[in-house]
Amino acid sequence: MKIKFFIIPGIMFLSMLINNAYAQTYPTKPVSLMVAYPAGGSTDVGARILASIAEKDLGQPIVVINKAGAGGQVGWTELAKQKPDGYYIGFINLPALNATILDPARKATFHIDSFTPIINQVLDPGVIYVKPDSPFQSIKDLINEAQKRPGQIRAGTTGILGDDHLAILMLEEAAKVKFRIVHFDGDSPQLTALLGGQIDVSFLNVGGITPRVKSGQIKPLLVMDKERSRFYPEVPTSVEVGYPTVISSSTRGIAGPKGLPELIVKKLQTVFKKAMENPEHVDKMDKAGLAVKIMVGEEYASYIKELHERMKKLVEVARQEK
Repeated sequence: MKIKFFIIPGIMFLSMLINNAYAQTYPTKPVSLMVAYPAGGSTDVGARILASIAEKDLGQPIVVINKAGAGGQVGWTELAKQKPDGYYIGFINLPALNATILDPARKATFHIDSFTPIINQVLDPGVIYVKPDSPFQSIKDLINEAQKRPGQIRAGTTGILGDDHLAILMLEEAAKVKFRIVHFDGDSPQLTALLGGQIDVSFLNVGGITPRVKSGQIKPLLVMDKERSRFYPEVPTSVEVGYPTVISSSTRGIAGPKGLPELIVKKLQTVFKKAMENPEHVDKMDKAGLAVKIMVGEEYASYIKELHERMKKLVEVARQEK
């Protein structure tokens, strides 16, 4: 027994030295950065801006790859099963990730502890959009028509039980209306459907959409937040128009699979934080309408877990509505 007592700690110490040496030389090859939505969406836009800046300090290319499908579930399933060596990391979108885990019908093969939080990049308020020539020129127009024609106005989301879907359910409850909900895999296909007339309104976010607003392609009706967005200062908030319970946002941050070594996590946090604070990143994110909200370490981990607890009740309500 005494021999085992000395051998086991020795093996553990040797393993720790090997892992530390590996982490010190990391990375020695390109790093994959997964986005669980199609190219061109707001998460993808932010990821590509960040990767192009961060890879200069990381010393290896950061390759953005899109693994879209099932409202993000395809990509997050892929991320959770990766080897925790730092060469495959990815964006996790909250609360969509939480909802996927909490909805038993989704049969997710991962849970909230299947990921190692690294750093958050964006906190993006929800917005309701229409085409400029829409009959709904204000949120009042939309609600009035929805009350007259329950279940007929087609409202798009970026996926089942994502933040946009939950935002629709919150508005339905607050305004006593019903929409015909249409789900898409990401921002881009939903906007295509809006512009093509396949849906009447889009429930999306501020981020990544502002160029289309500035070009006159689409029009924001409402920001689902307590304060007006600095990107849409003329657009009223849900609180202003009498719906204080309709508060919706999406956070986008980077995580790795469970078991990612601490030294690698620290290195990635340092590199990504420096890149996010870079004036080039700030400027490009501003132009894309993406509000940067850096959360690192325990702050980010706590945010994820606290949101997961709050989401349990919302997801149950959403499941009853389906």
